[in-house]
Amino acid sequence: MRDFGVGFRHLLAGQRWVGRHGRQYGFGLLPGLITLVLYTVALVALALWGTDAVSWATPFADDWSSPWQGVFRGFLAVVLFALALLLAVLTFTAATLLIGQPFYESLSERTDADVSPDGTAPSSDRPMWRELWISARDSLRILLRACVWGVLLFALGFLPVVGQTVVPVIGFFVTGFFLTEELAAVALQRRGVDLRARLTLLRSRKMLAWGFGVPLGLAFLVPVVAVFLMPGAVAGATLLTRDLLGEPLAEEEAEEQSESGRPITA
Repeated sequence: MRDFGVGFRHLLAGQRWVGRHGRQYGFGLLPGLITLVLYTVALVALALWGTDAVSWATPFADDWSSPWQGVFRGFLAVVLFALALLLAVLTFTAATLLIGQPFYESLSERTDADVSPDGTAPSSDRPMWRELWISARDSLRILLRACVWGVLLFALGFLPVVGQTVVPVIGFFVTGFFLTEELAAVALQRRGVDLRARLTLLRSRKMLAWGFGVPLGLAFLVPVVAVFLMPGAVAGATLLTRDLLGEPLAEEEAEEQSESGRPITA
């Protein structure tokens, strides 16, 4: 259980880091704001014209008598909007990371350099287009894995008692793990660690990943909150990456982490 607390402290340390570096925080907000605006416009458009789309997709109901036609199409419109909202929540982090790849790459690298004893940060020699392609490909793979878990947990949700108590808790832990992977991927990809190796690394310290990702996942249920926490989450995931790989911290940072109760990485 100690690792769970360590993961949570990495999350808090990341928020403190961006709090001390206001300019980096401001740049880090841009991708989240852009994603929020795009998602909001899409959802508003769906709310306004979703019924028309459902009517177009169900011509067989044109001759149904009232009120059944309205009830049927109204139900489908509500389901369509609910599914779109769920998809927006599930993909918000991945979309924000993809849109903000250059911003978050810079933020993560500056965090690395700031807490490194020699003031340097690992860097990738791949071109930006290659980094974007790898990030998009890996995000899609993680999303597919998360969807498989989502379908399984949805089915288990119909079990009496367990489906309404244990399954939602498991769902938060699954979400937290994948959220940690997506955020840590910024720093790990820069170090040349591929998706399979990242998953193996995080599975070796699941409590650390859960301690970071579960509280963040709960906060990310509100997309507006996600926008403001995202820069600190990327910085915190960079600190978590250094912990996973056993990379040392600068003396000042190590003292701060020691005072907060986290073991110093040697």
